[in-house]
Amino acid sequence: MDEKVLEKLKILAESAKYDVSCASSGTSRSHKSGAIGSAAGWGICHSFAEDGRCISLLKIMLTNYCMYDCAYCINRRSNDLPRATLSVTELVNLTIEFYRRNYIEGLFLSSGVVRNPDYTMERLVRAIKDLRLVHHFNGYIHMKSIPGASQELVNEAGLYADRLSVNIEIPNEASLRTLAPEKDFKSVFAPMRYIQQGVLQSAEERKRFRYAPRFAPAGQSTQMIVGATADTDKDILRLSSALYQRPTMKRVYYSGFIPVNAYDNRLPALTTPPLVRENRLYQADWLLRFYQFKVDEIVNDAYPDLDLDVDPKLAWALRHPEVFPVDINKADYEMLLRVPGIGVKSAKIIIVSRRYANLGSEQLKKIGVVMKKASYFITCRELPTQTVNEVSPETVRQLLTRKSGKKVDDRQLILPFID
Repeated sequence: MDEKVLEKLKILAESAKYDVSCASSGTSRSHKSGAIGSAAGWGICHSFAEDGRCISLLKIMLTNYCMYDCAYCINRRSNDLPRATLSVTELVNLTIEFYRRNYIEGLFLSSGVVRNPDYTMERLVRAIKDLRLVHHFNGYIHMKSIPGASQELVNEAGLYADRLSVNIEIPNEASLRTLAPEKDFKSVFAPMRYIQQGVLQSAEERKRFRYAPRFAPAGQSTQMIVGATADTDKDILRLSSALYQRPTMKRVYYSGFIPVNAYDNRLPALTTPPLVRENRLYQADWLLRFYQFKVDEIVNDAYPDLDLDVDPKLAWALRHPEVFPVDINKADYEMLLRVPGIGVKSAKIIIVSRRYANLGSEQLKKIGVVMKKASYFITCRELPTQTVNEVSPETVRQLLTRKSGKKVDDRQLILPFID
């Protein structure tokens, strides 16, 4: 492989690492005769699958030159850092060569903005079009749509990419204008709307014509930076909730602010990214998507920020002791989901299992309920532990944080899942 291309790869892969919105694809593109690659149902992501397999993709920028000077971005125009640009041909050949060597299973493609949004978007579209039509690449492709790009280019991109995304970055337009004066919400939300229209139109066409082309079958995603501005968790989650009302929005990603431009006095003086806060936002995001919570139940004017010491579901339960304890053998599915220690899978198993017998603590443990949490909020066939109303919410909080050890800090790895 050409040494100049490898040097460009090193620079552009480093520049692309700060974008976190490239996890599970949620699409299935089966193998086709005469084509190379496939996007299986588990998707392409940047971590490990449930069975332990490492799922990988080429995460790269077409160029890290950029006409914008966003305060939070490592690739901002005023930064003195190595710059590189791949030609469309170089990018396509690099992707194919990496796939043939079994290094990757897909492509995550983004770019700095050069000349104007349409010029950059046109080059990105050419790259993924060549992969699909010339090289018959059938693997997963996630492409970042450029804010301000025309509808025609977004529509063409959706024919070849599995997922399209447009990053909001900052959850408040006034804050965005402060840190990125050349951007506004209109340039971000316009391509989001084009993607949504394309997906919905494609779905209607496929109802009428079996072999109508699919448009961005894995939908769209976006990303917000956490901690770069004074915006509260309430501001972030309310925007996320509004985005999830759109039928094509699959994921909102939260990226703890990394102080890559410490010299800019518009940015907070952080030494490390707010990883615990980022993790709590992911947990709250799961409550919105899978646990039937409303955003105002998680954060509101009285509690504008998430509790960093306990997960948001437990925090809600401690603020509402009046709804507990819940009778495991009688409560409906929606109420079971609100019990700390009970996840979606456990709640479904409980609903089925109690048809045959009343459940006790041993059965709940076997089902997968985290009893050290749940025992304070439930009643069942027998329960030796006192409930939250008998020992007080503050005591329960102290007991649970003490059992889990010292307070977590930003250096600890925390899973984004809750139960």
